Amino acid sequence: MMFESPRKSTNVLHAWSESQEELHETQPVSPPGTEKCVKVKKKKRKQQRGEIRSVSASHLPTDDGLCADGDRAQKETKYKADEPIVRGIFQIGKKSHDVVLTAKRVTWTPIEPETPTAERDVMKQEEYVELQDVFAVKVKRRRSAGQQTGGTLLGITLFHCKKKGLKLKDHTIHLNNLSVDHCEIWFKTLKEILNGFRQRPKSLKVFVNPTSHKKEAYKIYLDEVVPLFKLADIQADVTITERKGHALSVLKDCCLDDYDGVVCVGGDGSVAEVAHGLLLRAQMDAGRDTDSIFTPVQAALPLGIIPAGSTDVVACSVYGKIHSVTAALHIIMGHRQPVDVCSFSSMGRLVRFGFSAMFGFGGRTLALAERHRWMPPSQRREFALIKTLANLKPEDCELSFITSGRTEDQRLAKEHVLRDERNRDEDSIFEDGSWQTRQGLYLNISIMAIPCLCSMAPRGLAPNTRLNNGSMALITVGDTSRSEFIKHLKRYGSTSNQFSFSFIETHTVKAVRLRPRSQGSWPEDITEEHEECDSKTTPIISSEGTYPWNIDGDLLEVPSEILIRVHPHLLTLFGGDIEEAEEAPVKCSCI
Repeated sequence: MMFESPRKSTNVLHAWSESQEELHETQPVSPPGTEKCVKVKKKKRKQQRGEIRSVSASHLPTDDGLCADGDRAQKETKYKADEPIVRGIFQIGKKSHDVVLTAKRVTWTPIEPETPTAERDVMKQEEYVELQDVFAVKVKRRRSAGQQTGGTLLGITLFHCKKKGLKLKDHTIHLNNLSVDHCEIWFKTLKEILNGFRQRPKSLKVFVNPTSHKKEAYKIYLDEVVPLFKLADIQADVTITERKGHALSVLKDCCLDDYDGVVCVGGDGSVAEVAHGLLLRAQMDAGRDTDSIFTPVQAALPLGIIPAGSTDVVACSVYGKIHSVTAALHIIMGHRQPVDVCSFSSMGRLVRFGFSAMFGFGGRTLALAERHRWMPPSQRREFALIKTLANLKPEDCELSFITSGRTEDQRLAKEHVLRDERNRDEDSIFEDGSWQTRQGLYLNISIMAIPCLCSMAPRGLAPNTRLNNGSMALITVGDTSRSEFIKHLKRYGSTSNQFSFSFIETHTVKAVRLRPRSQGSWPEDITEEHEECDSKTTPIISSEGTYPWNIDGDLLEVPSEILIRVHPHLLTLFGGDIEEAEEAPVKCSCI
């Protein structure tokens, strides 16, 4: 098959005239006599079956006949959900089939000779595809080599999404019929029904990070995503990012009204930047003062993620698998998942929005890796991990948090829209005296609003949280020996409970305050050694009194106390809710 770039049509009739040449086979024309034979068989079948070619589509439900969410529910129409709208005969494979189109599905049954057991056999062979799973319909033609227009009409082709485990794959159903009038009725009818799925995007703003991981992001986008977007008639405005912060600057200034969603092709750092940009733009448009503790508003557009990084924890948490075709099909089908997001504030000012953060070991390891950007990514990460483990030292800090019960989670999620309308200082939320405070030495502190699934942690870095349960997972690792800490790390890649140690505490929280009490600098033995071997690089800690945080894979230096709050359903992602990811082999062998 060859697929030409579909041109956007303004109406169904126009779409028919354009799509006739969009899908075709580049094959030699049929041998002499073949076409005549096909016509004779077709005429004979018509005489036997009578005038069952097609039913008028004049009563087809209009776009308004499908409700706003499109993919699941329908408003009342003249026809019942299972009442035939169009019916006809098509060849599917090598057999002729009786094909019926309703408002919900396409059903086909093979035409068999009448025998005493025919009815039972036909019932067993009946097949169907739900229209909520169909994302494109094209006209199929056969053209000779070098032929650009025209060609022999073969029929129409349906492109649908099929789920296999956690993966989504695109499949085709070829409905072969040589009648132009017959195919036109079916094409226009199907096109009009598909146009009623309002949640499916037609225009997207796409950001591609060409330097992500192995520098394969743009190739992944061109090879695996663009063909599917073209089939679904999605217009994509692509920006190839040139530097860190490029996507953020574009999102601050561009007109978002022209798009139905935003897509990021890259790793966790790129996703975090685009998500922060979308949310920051929403606060700007709503007139929120980000130099204070404020109630954020939801992002205006959903975010789609095409995984092309090294860990891709956000994409894996949403899709359950690192699979670019699955991600693209979730976007095309308009599957949407509300997600909780954290805000990080310091000294009363917003620092950024994000999904997860690590302080201590996680922050120090990332800071050391960033100093060695000249190394290949995998070597850089392993070097930083081993080096930080070799110089493992705890952080002295004061930790405060507010726990969140299940009933409170549900209440916050339901009242989120109402809370957006209240322009008030959120300090009042924390005046109930429910803060719990701990002081001591910690090797690592993690705060996560999503499970953070990845190949190295198939069950997630925070397996007890969900994408949208209105809370964060707080995981504290107290001071312990290096060997015990390594045992804890290794359990992330196994079925054992990584938190069943006496030095680890887990809490479900809605707010966290962390105040470091030690000096914000590296131990002298590490700093001096790195000054000698890599004196030309910038220091890990830019100035005395700052502390490295790992926020969604990005290094962030914070000079003082940081306040982290969870905001239910603040961002919508294209994707589904993955309760449990399939077990995956551990790819990291560095410990």
